[in-house]
Amino acid sequence: MGKVAWGFTCSIDGFIAGPGHDMSWLSAAEPMTEGTTEDLAAKVAVIISGRAGYDAAKAQVDDRDEMTSEAYGGAWSGTEFVLTHRPEELAGDPRVTALDCSVVEAIDRAQQIAGERDIQIISADIARQALEHDLIDELQVFVAPVFLGDGVRIFDVPGGRRVDWELVEIDEVNRRSFARTYRPKGRGDA
Repeated sequence: MGKVAWGFTCSIDGFIAGPGHDMSWLSAAEPMTEGTTEDLAAKVAVIISGRAGYDAAKAQVDDRDEMTSEAYGGAWSGTEFVLTHRPEELAGDPRVTALDCSVVEAIDRAQQIAGERDIQIISADIARQALEHDLIDELQVFVAPVFLGDGVRIFDVPGGRRVDWELVEIDEVNRRSFARTYRPKGRGDA
């Protein structure tokens, strides 16, 4: 069985999207070495995203560049689940499967599809919910050299919640992107 990974590029000050889910700041990210995006995309069978990010992407379709208009810059193909309490509103979009269920059920369904490939969570809120159930095997972090000051935080829990991670890998080929992979501390091999 593949891993459940939470992967993102964030700003130095800890945001994965700017105000209104703006993604234009990703142009400040260090370019990845040739083949990196394709290699990452090939490992992923199912993407789980949230409704707010989906809606923002649709609203910003004319403003997004090639890299942010589609998952992995268009290098990925597979199944995308969008978790929403209003799945009927997405019935006309053949690119996604809208689900009104818990993150536990969504990950279970994704694992049935993914087989040996990975599941990638690309929503901070969905990832936070998955962490509450200890369902994330791996954290994949890339950092863009930019401050945003506001937007969607990587991890936002009112009152706080500590989650410890241990470093598994530093992507030596993409060092300028501060590419790091972590796993939940104490879990061992995922």
